[in-house]
Amino acid sequence: MKIYTRKGDDGTTGLFYGGRVPKDSTGPVAYGDIDETGACLGMARAETEPGSDLNDELLRLQRSLFIVAAELATAPDNHHKLVDGETRVTADMVADLERAIDEIEAERGMPEVFLVPGSNRLGAALDVARATARRAERNAVTHMRAGGYQGSYVLAYLNRLTDYLFMLARAAEETWTPSKET
Repeated sequence: MKIYTRKGDDGTTGLFYGGRVPKDSTGPVAYGDIDETGACLGMARAETEPGSDLNDELLRLQRSLFIVAAELATAPDNHHKLVDGETRVTADMVADLERAIDEIEAERGMPEVFLVPGSNRLGAALDVARATARRAERNAVTHMRAGGYQGSYVLAYLNRLTDYLFMLARAAEETWTPSKET
């Protein structure tokens, strides 16, 4: 089997469970942003110690993005084929992010001013991942409004993921750089 199939040479892409759509339609744009977010999380993970809790957590997040992408890459008439927690985002996945956010906030507190990213490489990489996840969230909203599957937890998950990545970035930094000098 080769990596190229030539099927996309006409500007279309295949969907999960079948069907083809233009590569620039709302679903592929949204799950393309999910793919980019996963790659950015990989950059952040490369800044961590292999086997560390944070390394494992970032890998878990990368894997969860495959679930988000699978749901976004499925035509609405095939959503009944999705499996909770494997190819469909669940309420538990959102709740897990909320618990993780609360843990970091309890330990580090919440910044009271806007912060400038880049206090260290790991924090900066997490902020890049957060920014791409925010774009993915915006494009997922567009996709849902254009007829994507309704009743999904994708938007809640992405909204919480951006908050979690913000808090992970803050936890990775020893000091926070405020947006204006005091």
